[in-house]
Amino acid sequence: MAYIILQDIEKYYGENQVLKKINLSIEEGEFVTLLGPSGCGKSTLLRCIAGLEQVSSGKIFLDGKEITHVDPRERNVGMIFQQYSLFPNLNVYKNIAFGLKMKKVDRDEIHERVQNAINMVDLKGKERKYPYQLSGGEQQRVALARCIVTRPKVLLLDEPLSAIDAKLRKSLQSRIKEIHKELGMTSIFVTHDQDEAMTMSDTIYLMKDGVIEQSGNPFELYSSPKSNFAASFIGNYNILSAKIFSDLIGEECPQVSNIVIRPELIEISSVDYEMDHEYYYFSGELVGILPQGNIIRYTVDLKEVKLDVDILNNGSDLYQLGQQVFLRVKRNSCISL
Repeated sequence: MAYIILQDIEKYYGENQVLKKINLSIEEGEFVTLLGPSGCGKSTLLRCIAGLEQVSSGKIFLDGKEITHVDPRERNVGMIFQQYSLFPNLNVYKNIAFGLKMKKVDRDEIHERVQNAINMVDLKGKERKYPYQLSGGEQQRVALARCIVTRPKVLLLDEPLSAIDAKLRKSLQSRIKEIHKELGMTSIFVTHDQDEAMTMSDTIYLMKDGVIEQSGNPFELYSSPKSNFAASFIGNYNILSAKIFSDLIGEECPQVSNIVIRPELIEISSVDYEMDHEYYYFSGELVGILPQGNIIRYTVDLKEVKLDVDILNNGSDLYQLGQQVFLRVKRNSCISL
């Protein structure tokens, strides 16, 4: 039996339904991400699991017990928010120890557990500092330590890294995953950042308008989108109507609405390719060049549609704006929706 089960979860605010018959199951020790745009219901769903919001209908189970209407303090889940929520009048040590003191844990055990948590989040030497003396990343690590020190059954993280700069965010992503594995916790992470979800997750639930649009491991969601939304939100696919695609390749696409193609699976050349039945072929004018670090994104105008093409940035400007270029893509890389 799954460790966390949500059955037909619905949530209304007045007449506005924000969660619509949500069903999901999470295994013990799994790292799950609720991914989606702002307003899709992912944070509301997390708050329902924590007990900070009451569901309008449906059931929530944790470790074989129904907790739908159990008080948040009795659920033994820890939650980390985007805003850190540290006590400004308490130093790092006392912030981390606060939950244990509320539970009346023995003083010696508090000290041992707090020191372990401080070491785990790399805050040794910062014990006597106050929140205002810490960077944003350090404050978020205090919030993480304060949560894990109570040894919750489930760790809930509501966009905890969204206010942190990109380089530090990558470091904290790795640290959170390490702690998750080290403690063997079950973790549910909320984000709107597809790269963050891909990096951290065992399983991703992609949400839109209060429903789960698609779920699976990162590879499945990236390589096999099931809808236009999944294709556009994860991986920046090229989305072509079946009619336009048929016109481009000179073949019919029966019973298909759209064709989606990943930009990195399209090959580009300044000279025409030799024909091979394994590929589809296009040609057009290069109208966009967008460097993205190790990737260069080219936009090619095929007259009926524009295609994005991603290639590895090898330091050479191979193509110029206005140049005619030739494209090819393997037939089995074109996904029908």
